[in-house]
Amino acid sequence: MDKDKYAIVDIGSNTIRLVIYERDASGRMKEVENVKAAARLRNYLNEENVLEEQGIALMIQTLKSFQEVARHHKLKTVSAVATAAVRQAVNKNEILLRAERETDFRIRLLSEYEEAYYGYLAVINSTSITDGITIDIGGGSTEITMFRDRELKEYHSFPFGALSLKKGFVKGDLPEEHERAALSAHIESELGSLAWLKDAQLPVIGIGGSARNLIQVNQALKEYPFAGVHQYEMTLGEISSLLGYLEGQTFEDLQRTDGLSKDRADLIIPAALVFEALCSEVKTNAFVMSRKGLRDGIFYEDLIREYGISAYPNVVEESFYEMASDFRIDMNHAISVTNLALEFVRLLEKNQLVSYTGKELIDLKRGAFVFNVGQYIDHESSSRHTFYLLANRTIDGMNHKDRLKTALVASYVGKSALKQYLEPVQEWFTKDEQRMIRTTGAVLKFVYSLNSTKRDIVKSLNMEVKGGTLVIYADCRADWGPEAYQTEKNKKHVEKLFRMPVEVIFHHSD
Repeated sequence: MDKDKYAIVDIGSNTIRLVIYERDASGRMKEVENVKAAARLRNYLNEENVLEEQGIALMIQTLKSFQEVARHHKLKTVSAVATAAVRQAVNKNEILLRAERETDFRIRLLSEYEEAYYGYLAVINSTSITDGITIDIGGGSTEITMFRDRELKEYHSFPFGALSLKKGFVKGDLPEEHERAALSAHIESELGSLAWLKDAQLPVIGIGGSARNLIQVNQALKEYPFAGVHQYEMTLGEISSLLGYLEGQTFEDLQRTDGLSKDRADLIIPAALVFEALCSEVKTNAFVMSRKGLRDGIFYEDLIREYGISAYPNVVEESFYEMASDFRIDMNHAISVTNLALEFVRLLEKNQLVSYTGKELIDLKRGAFVFNVGQYIDHESSSRHTFYLLANRTIDGMNHKDRLKTALVASYVGKSALKQYLEPVQEWFTKDEQRMIRTTGAVLKFVYSLNSTKRDIVKSLNMEVKGGTLVIYADCRADWGPEAYQTEKNKKHVEKLFRMPVEVIFHHSD
């Protein structure tokens, strides 16, 4: 059966995009096509704020090429929106009328507030950040919002973007030293006009292509071992250091830089200067990337209309339900094992063998939910597949360190494999954190054996240390033969962890 497909045409000042989404079994929208044209409409907006005929013709030509793709995919609905370049044009009505007359698309012109609001909406529904400042640098405008407790408190749209800054301050491809000084002074003056930004000490969340390219260059230079930019974090010092690197390159070198789109080579420095200045103004050391932006925000608005809510109550939980759908996770089994794992840890704590914090219990529950999920691909090498899938998949609401921690716990098959997976990122975790990852992985490996046939036969657990042996009592409601076999195989992980033999006693209690 064909899945319903939806699309958004985003007519920006720098690029025009057609993005096609498919609604999956979990009800979430998944991006399946992304077609881009670097039209740079802002360059055709003259001093009288008239979008010149050449720019209009280029936009119409691009939309006509997009409509061929849209027709092929037999889309259920298509939303077309335009932002600053069209919004700032005095001949905007003529532009919209021509687009509607000459193409399949009826364009909705977004206000400054709507453009800022959709970016904010995307961030709070795809990250776990409760208080922050968003910034979306387009070609002709820059939208900034402040939210607290996930509620929008302030917004502003500056009439400059990466393209207009470059056009207004830089004569060549890259800024000269005096041009950079003038550019920086202008940016700092503009940002300084917003009193609510000064010393806010909130994380800055970057949205859009300029932020994405900055992050990608940083990852390439660091030889970052995992995929994905969503919720990747840079410090202010790293932004400044990266700016120094970019400014030391020739234009030709920048066009060949890994992670940087060739059509943004002349825009990355003006954009990076804005990010650096904003983090300095806010006095934050956290610049976080959100892969979700304006287009996603429009879909989240539909969520509000459909369910009467403004945001997902728990972004991470929504992401895990999405994985349950994608990888056909048996929810009843996952919940049963999670409960067994929590009971097992409580008994370990009672016997003074471990001590879990609240955050570590959350890590355990997340790992339990997706434990050994790689068997969806191949049972024989499920540990490697589990680690790769979780370490490289975007999980909304989780930063990269927490995502990796979940991957390490859920893929646990033993100390040697854990050491191998940890090798490229040893510095990410302290010795105590590594020990807890191993503990949680070993606990889950053992506890999954107690429900190996997915019959939920274990009603309750008990435990005692008796004569130097850890004795585990499993009260069962049915025959436990297969479970006894699996626990005998996997109890070695617990034995190695606590350096004592383990005996598992299965029994019926009437």
